[in-house]
Amino acid sequence: MLTHPSIVLTLRRHHLFSPLPEKIFQDVCTLANLKRLPGHMTLMHQGDPAERFFLLVSGQIKLHRVTGEGQEHLVEVIRPGQTFAEALLFSQAKAYPVSATALKDSVLVSIEGHHYRKALEDQPQICLAILGTMSLHLHQRLKDIDTLSLANASRRVINFLVQERDQASGDVVLQVPKRLVASKLGIQPETFSRILHRLVDAGLIEVQRRTIRILCEEQLMTYQAG
Repeated sequence: MLTHPSIVLTLRRHHLFSPLPEKIFQDVCTLANLKRLPGHMTLMHQGDPAERFFLLVSGQIKLHRVTGEGQEHLVEVIRPGQTFAEALLFSQAKAYPVSATALKDSVLVSIEGHHYRKALEDQPQICLAILGTMSLHLHQRLKDIDTLSLANASRRVINFLVQERDQASGDVVLQVPKRLVASKLGIQPETFSRILHRLVDAGLIEVQRRTIRILCEEQLMTYQAG
């Protein structure tokens, strides 16, 4: 049962829970529990029964898949305040399509999926509102697919940098190792590093470990690899 006041409030403010009537929300909390996950520990494996979904309170979680050749492919990095595996509630999938592993010590709320879905069956307006917010996440996934569909590896990297930059500082802070960023972009780690070096040499970016500063976005967007 979830009882910690600040965590209950965090859950209540999330778009999946804010529209719920108080009685239903309290029922959800009764069947929810808090999980503490040490860094590098796996929460769930690809193919495990999909029975629960999660909200990240603190830490960092990577969602990833392993290909038939044994290569790891990064799907998404989950940050505090985000949920994951909730789409399975509406698809009624029986297994998780990805694995989830803590990149650092993490605290999560684990929510019983079947009970949550049953609660929504009597709340059609709330259900429609929640589906609307989920469509925004789908739009982001489509943007990711558009990036991967670009044949030119340099263009994939440039689009990634522009999409991930902080609007205020112009910096991109990589949340995961460069090899995982490369896997998300569908390129080899060596290719990713080589493209970054070319952009540095062209005076378009600066790289300090995991922080990449965009110096001129307009020129970066029109950059043509030699």
